[in-house]
Amino acid sequence: MQNKNFKKAAIFLALFLSMASAQVQPTNGVSLNVIPSNHRVTLSWVDPGDKFDQVKIKSTPATLERTVKKGEETVIFDGLANNTKYGFELSFLNKGKVVKTVKTEATPTLPKVYYTKDITPESLVKIYKALGRTPKAGQKVGVKISTGESEHSNHLRPELIKNLVQEVKGDIIECNTAYAGNRFETAVHYQAIKERGFNKAGKVVIMDEKSEMKIPLHSGKHMKFNIVGAHFPEYKFHVVLSHFKGHPMGGYGGALKNMSIGYGSTNGKVYIHSHGKSEKFDDPSFFAKADQNSFLESMAESAKSIVDYAGAENYVYINVMNRMSVDCDCNAHPKKPTMNDIGVVASLDPVAADKAAIDMVMSAPDGKDLRERIATRNGTLTTYRAAEIGLGSLEYELVNIDDIQ
Repeated sequence: MQNKNFKKAAIFLALFLSMASAQVQPTNGVSLNVIPSNHRVTLSWVDPGDKFDQVKIKSTPATLERTVKKGEETVIFDGLANNTKYGFELSFLNKGKVVKTVKTEATPTLPKVYYTKDITPESLVKIYKALGRTPKAGQKVGVKISTGESEHSNHLRPELIKNLVQEVKGDIIECNTAYAGNRFETAVHYQAIKERGFNKAGKVVIMDEKSEMKIPLHSGKHMKFNIVGAHFPEYKFHVVLSHFKGHPMGGYGGALKNMSIGYGSTNGKVYIHSHGKSEKFDDPSFFAKADQNSFLESMAESAKSIVDYAGAENYVYINVMNRMSVDCDCNAHPKKPTMNDIGVVASLDPVAADKAAIDMVMSAPDGKDLRERIATRNGTLTTYRAAEIGLGSLEYELVNIDDIQ
């Protein structure tokens, strides 16, 4: 690691500790992402570049209509009937004349969150299969994890995840960090991955090992785009495999954090932490610029950009609830957990997956310090902001697969 970069990273670490696929396949030239959830359908698109000044969206059988100006690229239809198929027609207009039309369908539903108390290699495969979503032929699969800051951190172990990685025939994907440590620089990060045995679980790719890229971000209150590893578009199907635990800044870390900070390049992590105020790692003030609630909301916004880019139909979410310290896996020497392991939850809805895990922590008889960590950091704001912008549902149906023979 170069000495100059190491010194900068050391500054960031001190600040940190002190604060205790290509896009969706285009339809008629428009990259459109559709997210159905509880009584709701969210439509997001990328500006197709045509000359137009507004977009008019109509739904059937409900005769609902929305009109947005060019530049507004997300529309949420609320109050829809669950388990009913709706059709949506998007008309791109220029001075009242139709430039192009795009049609799609979606069925809102109360998302299912599957649960098992067993935390084993076999249970991870079982709960993944319960979701009923698998890669299409030819889709390259990424299994997004955190490789942890040291052998003492509470990250998911290679022997636990190996069966699942092999089941989906995926690569383990990661990104470099924005603080001093053994995941800050690519060569050192790969060495740490090897030393911890992740390469025995599958091929590991650091997505920002050589470069990064900006992707569109819709519904952004704070950020104009997202910055991710340049390898990200290669992966068409994603298993977001998260260790659910506390976090000194976010309150908790689950699927939403794994998608936002986790997919962010080093500069992308800076951009999210500073909620759009700094987009370069060489700005040593990015933590100092952070407003807590804006940071939390920015995590939700960046998580949605990840889903919008590859398509909601190409993601599954699994939260493993073990070794739940108040500290995250970025801490090389975390505090010992004060609560027992709970199990594994999984969903096709990232908001529901995180909300179910939070609900279980909040209702547990132990783990008072973890609940306090979430509360004092206002951690659930990320979850609620993600629901607000249409990424998923705060309500869900819990299905215990241990009861299913």
